[in-house]
Amino acid sequence: MSIEDAERLYGVLGARLTLMVSWRGAHLDRLLDEDHAAICRSFAEALRQFGWSVLAEATFSIYGERGSIDLLAWHPATRTLLVVEVKTELVSAEETLRRHDAKMRLASQIGRDRFGVAPASIGGLLVVADTMTNRRRVSRLNSLLDAAYPQRGADVRTWLRTPAGNLRGLAFTSTGGAGTRSRVGRTPRRVRSSDTDASGT
Repeated sequence: MSIEDAERLYGVLGARLTLMVSWRGAHLDRLLDEDHAAICRSFAEALRQFGWSVLAEATFSIYGERGSIDLLAWHPATRTLLVVEVKTELVSAEETLRRHDAKMRLASQIGRDRFGVAPASIGGLLVVADTMTNRRRVSRLNSLLDAAYPQRGADVRTWLRTPAGNLRGLAFTSTGGAGTRSRVGRTPRRVRSSDTDASGT
């Protein structure tokens, strides 16, 4: 049975399938954590170059809902708040959408608490590690992800440089490890439409 078939079967029963992968004990978890941290660092660096103030792992507790945001960014010139969710592996799109949506619902209050000003606009960005597995997963779930994150590629890059209005976007970025620079800030080049993403590849 394929993973997709198993997910549909469990979904009919009102349950959720969660896969746990182990490799040499806990070593795989440590590698994923390192990749996650590397993406957060490089993406935060790119945002700061565009004039954003960035907080990593910003925690919140509002109305009994608790959690943390991978990157919470504030653009003071436009009073824009950006809630960034980083995924090294897109295992469960439904769970990712649910968690990101919960953070977006609370974003206005979180922004006031963290930066002292109510945001005029709010953006939500899903940043996914640029691997063949993740690209295949996004392609298979295109209709679901397109509805949640309609903005991609050049639209995301332009918005990050000069935010105007709200954003719901998805971007692929490198997992090159510590010191890797996010490609979101690079000058766009002509590519096939099927390959276009916020990383410019």
